[in-house]
Amino acid sequence: MENFDLLMHGFQTALTMQNLLAALIGAIIGLVVGAMPGIGSLSGVAMLLPLTFKLPPTTAIIGLAALYYSNMYGGSFSAILLNIPGDSPAVCTAMDGYPLARNGRAGTALSTSTVSSFVGGTIGIIILTICGPLLADAGLAFGPPELALLILLALTSIGWILGENPKAGLVATALGIMIATVGIDRAIGQPRFSFGNPNLLSGVAFIPLVIGMFGFSQVIDMVVNKNNYKSDGVRKVTFRESVLKKHEIKRIMPATVRTGILGTFIGVLPGAGATTASFLSYIMEKRINKNKEEIGKGAIEGVAAAESANNAAAAGAFAPLLTLGIPGSGTTAVLLGGLMMWGLRPGPLLFKENPDFVWGLIGSMYIGNIICLLISFACIPLMMKVVKVPSSVMVPIISVVCIVGTYSVNNSMFDVVLMICMGIVSYLMSLASIPAAPLLLAFVLTPMLETYARQAFDMSNGSLSIFVGSKICIGLIVCIMGFCLAPFIKKFISKKRVIPEQKAL
Repeated sequence: MENFDLLMHGFQTALTMQNLLAALIGAIIGLVVGAMPGIGSLSGVAMLLPLTFKLPPTTAIIGLAALYYSNMYGGSFSAILLNIPGDSPAVCTAMDGYPLARNGRAGTALSTSTVSSFVGGTIGIIILTICGPLLADAGLAFGPPELALLILLALTSIGWILGENPKAGLVATALGIMIATVGIDRAIGQPRFSFGNPNLLSGVAFIPLVIGMFGFSQVIDMVVNKNNYKSDGVRKVTFRESVLKKHEIKRIMPATVRTGILGTFIGVLPGAGATTASFLSYIMEKRINKNKEEIGKGAIEGVAAAESANNAAAAGAFAPLLTLGIPGSGTTAVLLGGLMMWGLRPGPLLFKENPDFVWGLIGSMYIGNIICLLISFACIPLMMKVVKVPSSVMVPIISVVCIVGTYSVNNSMFDVVLMICMGIVSYLMSLASIPAAPLLLAFVLTPMLETYARQAFDMSNGSLSIFVGSKICIGLIVCIMGFCLAPFIKKFISKKRVIPEQKAL
């Protein structure tokens, strides 16, 4: 009851005109930033942070938090309509969202994304409200060895789960790991696979990679296969037609709730973030969903899983930030710096010493989530006009978006050249039926795996025993072995079934 009373007081704080305006402006900026490739929530919050120093701390954090979680909504727009993820968590959204858009169901995909984002975000906020401190303590149980095994679990599963051909999935995963190792070795400070090029010393940047593999490869395909991108049969979709039907809500709701809970917990883990939550949740649904065969080809369950997870993770990341002063993602690390500049000390005492600030922020997240839902739905009819644009117009538009989005990150033409090269590689991979998604997931997770594994070895003086030193580690090892053996077991069982059928004939 005490938490409920404090939450009600937080709503009173959040509903003041100044704080409502901050949430509204933050939500609008976040949606725009999320839809623009190459910026993302981290850059958006970092650029807006200096402008908030003259505001009261509560108002400032409400605006920045709104920008953070609304960015997850916006990232799906360009992912679904242009196959260009606005931010890394939207990569999984593009896998099913863009095929839906090409099949004339862009309105359904956008509505699924919006509804799932709202539900997932709400689940994350509710869990944060009820058991934020407890959740943060649970997250601390995951040290470097546990996090290393968690990421290894994802890497061992994607080859079999993403992509119709397991061998092709493993090849893509291996390529992703290879690309991720380019640059300075974080442990010994020596360059790896840079071939004497100073531009590669910092590694292959994510934005050129993802824009090239999803955006520019699409431009190449649109030029080569013009007949596949005719917009003559795509009619204008109204707001009413974009609203999900009852049977569609029934399809997405189980996946949305499951991945919302999982995404919240992953968001709590230090350094995991919304990208990891989105990928792991998508992988889980690809394995357990009753429509798992359709996921990856244009299924609303795939869009729902990715969007629910990344929004829940955005909310979950505030649990360790507020209760322990530990950022759960790169964006919350920037927010941590802001809190310190405002004279606030995140930790267990923050809830006691600054309840107006903490509960005002939590209350504003409920309100901001509703604002994002309404704005996103209002934008759907406008966004749908993108699908009607002829490919002859879309090719130069997407090309400009790819080039500008890539160049704006580091003001580097090398990044633009790299983006074009990765687009060509992605197109050649598609011709060879090698999926791009496992490559991107491996690229994102490999640096974290390397970091956590080295930390674990430093803690144990190089001993492997640290990876079996807890029940969580043992459970994760069992899951990894299960994923590795699953294809062989499945093949063995299918052969056993075929033999009796042949005898019966």
